[in-house]
Amino acid sequence: MDTVLDRDFAALAQRHRRELHVHCYRMLASFDDAEDAVQETFLRAWRGKSGFDGSDQFRAWLYRIATNVCLDLLRSKSRRASCGPAEVAWLQPYPDQLLDEVIPAAASEEPQEVAVRRETISLAFLIALQVLAPRQRAAFIARDVLGWSAAETAQLLGTSVAAANSALQRARTAMLQHLPPARADWSAAAPTAAERALVAQFIEAHERCDAQAAAAIAAADVRITMPPQPLCFTGPESILPLMGRAAEMGMWRLIPVAANRMPAAASYLLRPGDTEFRAFKFDVIAITDGQIAEITTFDGTLFPAFGLDPVLG
Repeated sequence: MDTVLDRDFAALAQRHRRELHVHCYRMLASFDDAEDAVQETFLRAWRGKSGFDGSDQFRAWLYRIATNVCLDLLRSKSRRASCGPAEVAWLQPYPDQLLDEVIPAAASEEPQEVAVRRETISLAFLIALQVLAPRQRAAFIARDVLGWSAAETAQLLGTSVAAANSALQRARTAMLQHLPPARADWSAAAPTAAERALVAQFIEAHERCDAQAAAAIAAADVRITMPPQPLCFTGPESILPLMGRAAEMGMWRLIPVAANRMPAAASYLLRPGDTEFRAFKFDVIAITDGQIAEITTFDGTLFPAFGLDPVLG
């Protein structure tokens, strides 16, 4: 009998795995840390399952455990950003194909799809979240992303409704200060045909290592950052030396992908003397007014999470 109950408990917990991963990712801004946090959440839930009364609040119970796991991790690593991606060294991209795996909730629960359909997962939004104090971050995510009530948020944080509301107000003020004005509504639309064409131009220019073509589609104030390196390049003129170094590294092949509900490109590099194109980096692209406004470049460690092979066939 206990074995059956254990299987049922494990299956029910697993059903919420992806949305919990997204929740932990928002809290931590790291795909890998979110994975660790979910594993720890399930471990704590398993150990404490005898204390769960079997009510229909199982999902809220898991969220409370996951939030506490994230708060513990944030305290242990003393992570809090100041403003941009150059300061968020732990930032990683999130594959859109995994966001699409979040399944609808039961009718008696909050819709899980709100976790991704509100699209509060763009890099600009994630970076702004990292500026918040951890408990403010948790309060903001619960109220303004997941749509929880003040009472539910207070229970999540183990505090009073007044304290949860105070944390929320401080968080909202800080988010408005740190998000770009055009993104203050915390939403993101799917790429248009013109934006997809712009990404195709970026890919073609990169594969040719054509710095002039890449600079021509960039905004006058384009920013290029490369977490975890504290580097920030600004202006189309900064693309020329970067593309020059890329040309020295070898030949490139790029594949369009999507990350954080944003267009992106996965880059494979064929180095001199090698015989295969190997996974190298991701470029996540922000587009504003028909131009590339920002490129955030990540290393290639998450190719498997994007369903990409380490070597281009």
